[in-house]
Amino acid sequence: MSATPLPPPPRGPRHWPMWLALAGMCLGARLPWSLQRGLGRLFGAFALHAAGERRRAARINLALCYPEKSEAERERMLRESFRDLGIGLFEFARAWWGSVGPMRRTVRIEGLELLDEVRAQGRGVLLISGHFMTLEMCGRLMCDHLPLAGMYRRHRSPVFEWAVKRGRLRYAAAMYTNEEIRPAMRHLKQGGFLWYAPDQDMRGKDTVFAPFFGVPAATITATHQFARLSGCAVVPFFHRREGGDYVLRLGAPLADFPSSDATADSARVNAQIEAMVREAPSQYLWIHRRFKRRPPGDVSPYKRGASGEE
Repeated sequence: MSATPLPPPPRGPRHWPMWLALAGMCLGARLPWSLQRGLGRLFGAFALHAAGERRRAARINLALCYPEKSEAERERMLRESFRDLGIGLFEFARAWWGSVGPMRRTVRIEGLELLDEVRAQGRGVLLISGHFMTLEMCGRLMCDHLPLAGMYRRHRSPVFEWAVKRGRLRYAAAMYTNEEIRPAMRHLKQGGFLWYAPDQDMRGKDTVFAPFFGVPAATITATHQFARLSGCAVVPFFHRREGGDYVLRLGAPLADFPSSDATADSARVNAQIEAMVREAPSQYLWIHRRFKRRPPGDVSPYKRGASGEE
């Protein structure tokens, strides 16, 4: 179920272009997995050349996070990230509207036994991860083993919002927007499982600056607050694609979490996500401008020119 009922699908001529685009995605979701990967690589190569601003943001992020690598090495990482971005679009569509039977036959899941003690205590579990292109597919595969709910940012398009939420509710226990904090908190207090990705700069939310790859990054404190107010365990959720297979791994619940220091707790969460990225760097969403908001006195690395214009 969802925190709020799924409304009727949006209708009217102004929504027709989006419905056509979704029809294409639904057809793409039903293609053979090998063909989806091939088409994804082609789409990623096209996006690398066509999406200039996103390519620039990813290049800056890689330079900030991997200063020890040469420019040639980072350019290779950039190309690989766009390749996996293209594949990831088909993974998203397949998770929402297609069959994951082929993935279920080869998926490897590790660490479920680490939740036994938490479950025995009747505590909720907050699974934390990052924005990887595998998150939707791996979230669906994990739902085969855990009654997992999710939190997400509401989409601007009413059609896409309706379609994606309907697709996710095929397998998720519930879906909460990032504005539905109270029902999400209630879900955790009742011993539920909730997936959350706290690795993007959420403007207007409670944030602190905590290191991510050694760079101060505006980091939402929601993980600290969820644990403090609900008593839930915080569990890192690693996931990645290996060839055509998937590896899902749950880490041990974070010890002595939360503390009384939201900044220190946020730094611990960022360190966990950084470890996930280092395992599968090409599958991370590098096109997000993670370091746009800066501490006082610092300049955004994405700024163009001395005038400060982007």
